[in-house]
Amino acid sequence: MSSQLLSLKNLSVSFGGVRALTDVSISVERNSVVGLIGPNGAGKTTLFNCISGLVKSATGTFEFEGIARPFPKPHELANLGITRTLQGVGLFNELSVIQNVMVGADKHYRANFFRELFGLSGRVEAELRERAEEALAWTGASALINSKPSELSYPDSKRVSLARALVATPKLLLLDEPAAGLGQDDIDALAALIKEIKRRCAVLIVEHHVDFVREISDSVTVLNFGKSIATGTYDEIKQNPAVVEAYLGNSDKNDQNSDLIA
Repeated sequence: MSSQLLSLKNLSVSFGGVRALTDVSISVERNSVVGLIGPNGAGKTTLFNCISGLVKSATGTFEFEGIARPFPKPHELANLGITRTLQGVGLFNELSVIQNVMVGADKHYRANFFRELFGLSGRVEAELRERAEEALAWTGASALINSKPSELSYPDSKRVSLARALVATPKLLLLDEPAAGLGQDDIDALAALIKEIKRRCAVLIVEHHVDFVREISDSVTVLNFGKSIATGTYDEIKQNPAVVEAYLGNSDKNDQNSDLIA
């Protein structure tokens, strides 16, 4: 079995006459964490949306588990073994925490889940609940099972959102800015969790906190103006002249960016 799980090659995306991505290639090894970074507007979320079937690419190839196939549609992701968190937490306010996590289960369970709106057979409900409880335990959110999303702190909402992505036992987990809005203690806890998660699945992560990316990533790809300008370990890419120029040229550069080029 190849160590490569996901391979995207020569990906290009245009919105009207504007190129959002140009000839971008990226690969994710099994049980690895790949960081995707770059200045605002670099194309990071567009790349995620292509993988998720939310944006159609003009060119490019998609290969998953060594099999070339069309880019997946959103409803096909779970069957492939791909799950994603959003920049916002996206929880259903009318459902409890455990029910929110149960929604993230694979297609077989979801069909029963929605058909009878929790009127599942005893066996199916018990299996689904057990998986949801395990996912919540993984993210440190077991105590929140019976809470409503409106009762949660923002960091706790993030933990529940991550548990919902994990309950489907993905092969590839896409994390879109999971550290956004978190304090340093919560970021450190998230870093430790992601290191554990990669024992179960690969992780592709878009993130602006470069200290966090350095801590968790096996490799990093840097985008700028829709193009891939560097790929390698964090220490390798931070010495790359194109990366240094991209961050120095950003008028919004901050201490995080200064750390990247230090």
